[in-house]
Amino acid sequence: MPSSMMYYEDTYVVLPPDMQEKFVTQPELEQILQDLLTDIQDELPTDLQPLKTINEQVQRLIKTACDLDCGDRGTWQWYVVRLEK
Repeated sequence: MPSSMMYYEDTYVVLPPDMQEKFVTQPELEQILQDLLTDIQDELPTDLQPLKTINEQVQRLIKTACDLDCGDRGTWQWYVVRLEK
């Protein structure tokens, strides 16, 4: 039976357009995505447009995506990582 630790998502690696990877916690990732989404509200991806709040948009991205095209700011990527075996 797999350990529940395999499904514990608390650390992410974020790859901004300059490709300098950064390890962040989920709250830190949420803040990064919130800041990015605040800047691109007029050019949201179609799947995020029906969502009314930025928090809803952030949660949708974390649950269903691993990248966000921010136009002039480039494409940001994030992935869940497990730091302990």
